[in-house]
Amino acid sequence: MAKRSKGNRNQIILECTEHKASGQPGTSRYVSQKNRKNTPERLELKKYNSILKKVTLHREIK
Repeated sequence: MAKRSKGNRNQIILECTEHKASGQPGTSRYVSQKNRKNTPERLELKKYNSILKKVTLHREIK
């Protein structure tokens, strides 16, 4: 059998920017996928932060 190619989709981690700046304990993180060919820059999405109980900006981390 031939090996499967790696492909263009990468698994990424999105972390809340507001929660990190507030200094509260814990983190709000989401795991998602992106196509590295179409979006080479870091991804930013608005997601729900259950600790702050509101929708906040989540940025891709390495």
